[in-house]
Amino acid sequence: MEVNINLNNDSPKYVQIYEQLKNTIVTKKLPAHSKLPSKRHLAENLSVSVHTVKEAYEQLDAEGFIYSKERSGYFVSPFEFEWQQIKETKATQPVTETSPVKTDIDFDFHNGHVDASSFPFTSWRKLFKKYLQPENLVNSPWQGEPTLRFEIAQYVQRSRGVQCDSSQVFIFGGTQHQLQALCLFFGPTSIAGIEEPGFKRARAIFQQYCYHTYHIAVDKNGVTVPTQKIDFLYTTPAHQFPLGMVMSADRRAALLHWAQKNNTYIIEDDYDSEYRFKGQPFPSLAKMDQLQQVIYSGTFSKTLIPSIRISYLILPSSLVEAFTNFYKDQKSVVSKIDQLILADFITQGLFDKHLAKMRTLYRKKQIALITAIKTHLPSTFQIIGEKSGLHIVLKLPNTLSEKEAIQKALGIGVCVYPSSTSYYKPSAQQMIILGYGGLSFEQIEEGILRLKKVWD
Repeated sequence: MEVNINLNNDSPKYVQIYEQLKNTIVTKKLPAHSKLPSKRHLAENLSVSVHTVKEAYEQLDAEGFIYSKERSGYFVSPFEFEWQQIKETKATQPVTETSPVKTDIDFDFHNGHVDASSFPFTSWRKLFKKYLQPENLVNSPWQGEPTLRFEIAQYVQRSRGVQCDSSQVFIFGGTQHQLQALCLFFGPTSIAGIEEPGFKRARAIFQQYCYHTYHIAVDKNGVTVPTQKIDFLYTTPAHQFPLGMVMSADRRAALLHWAQKNNTYIIEDDYDSEYRFKGQPFPSLAKMDQLQQVIYSGTFSKTLIPSIRISYLILPSSLVEAFTNFYKDQKSVVSKIDQLILADFITQGLFDKHLAKMRTLYRKKQIALITAIKTHLPSTFQIIGEKSGLHIVLKLPNTLSEKEAIQKALGIGVCVYPSSTSYYKPSAQQMIILGYGGLSFEQIEEGILRLKKVWD
């Protein structure tokens, strides 16, 4: 039986023969048990080697599309079902999700962006060359590199007053990763509490992994003391996300008393506590509690760059053994080389030096943003949460909804972000989130000037 095969230069010839024959067979253009051309005959017709045809036939045979009879050749296999063919599609460029729409954006006020131009490239590159060695091309211990865990323990002690041993420190590849690990550790029947409003990615993790999630209201003093029975409460006391308030001392004490009384754990996410611009830093819950009921969470995404993907958990000593045993068969998902670089970067004092520089820079950027808002926008736009962190919340006047504000901004090449996605239940508040870490001073000024044209 003759078959129609057209060859081109797009892929190996045996692959083209295999794919075209397979398509002919599964679409039943060749009846079951019909004999295929001999390898030599098909090779001559296509001007290819017999070996090329042999490879195609053997692949079809291995997958069950054809079968062979000794000294008789190859035959089409019978099928008792219809094959659903996948339509050919051309590969397209991946779409990057940096803003809610795919229009041209000149100024992006994303709260997760940092000033990449200030990253210590020279120092990091030197350390990368130092640690890019054959002995480092293996996995780290699951808990993380001992040197990095030691340096983190020393850092949180001097910066946040958290007294801990390196054995209590666990390295992860981001906040969501470590929250997943905690949910699995506490078990599928665990009940989580999260701030309302709160960090939407944390909420997503709890809803996926936990038996139930309670959304605990936030007031001017931070998250309120839960009345529900929960296994752990996730909170951002140093800079509540997204509203930006700092948890009061009384509320901190009340939360710790509640946790001790109910034998409940508090997950303290200190995601950007390094950037406090007004007043004295409040002690962390972990310091006040001395890691009895508090699980302390930190990250280097704000202090360095998000793409390094290094974060850490510090557990109460009472949980360390059980947590370690639970994950004893796991492997670290964080680059060993990056961990060694970061440990050395901290050891040499380069991290503290970089952090001091960035505090000054971000303080100036925040002042520039607030000044631009107060200068160019009416007083009906209210600034919230400016005491710390790399974003503020802008409460909108009654004449402008969140959706309208975002759409009008996009129309002039400015990307701002909704606060509504941080709420589990719909909120009457109309607010947007403005991050400023990734913008220059000029971009901050020009961005607000553009917003004035469409918002005012």
